[in-house]
Amino acid sequence: MLDGLDFEVPAGVSLGLLGRNGAGKSTLLSILSGAVKPDAGEVRTEGTISWPVGLRAAFHKDMTGVQNVRFVARVYGVDSDELVEFVHDFSELGDHFYMPFKTYSSGMRSRISFGTAMGIHFDTYLVDEVTAVGDASFKRKSRAVLRDRLARSSAIMVSHNMDELRASCDAGMVLAGGRARYFDDIDDAIEQHEWDMARS
Repeated sequence: MLDGLDFEVPAGVSLGLLGRNGAGKSTLLSILSGAVKPDAGEVRTEGTISWPVGLRAAFHKDMTGVQNVRFVARVYGVDSDELVEFVHDFSELGDHFYMPFKTYSSGMRSRISFGTAMGIHFDTYLVDEVTAVGDASFKRKSRAVLRDRLARSSAIMVSHNMDELRASCDAGMVLAGGRARYFDDIDDAIEQHEWDMARS
């Protein structure tokens, strides 16, 4: 899927990942987070990096939402009560927050995963299509909290919403055929991606 990628993202730069479905965008986020090991080579990072925040939340299915959030707080060394309060308010899950994670829909999993990540300070947030989840009000809230975090952190973001990438990202990278092309300007990356899509 990905073949011989070699790139560097400057510190403080937010990067938009573009490519057709199956190009390896989500796989790359998993590799960057350390959740998946590359077959060869290495990933070198500075600062703290979130897990890939999106549809595949990797919380324990038999634990409740609140138990999962407390566990994450302990792993990352943050105040568990503060994180629980933030995620409970942000996710709007109500009583479901106290139910087993395995009972959650994919949208509910995304809400709690995104809320948990936004409740912890990371130098870089890995974001996978998460602001596509929920009704219009929740999407607005998600975009607002992400903008707030990006005022002091960077992101590597996957989204099919080009306006969202333009609003959140400085640079872009287009994945195609297992290879990557880096662009210093997100608009140039979007133009290349749209040209690639039009050719197929």
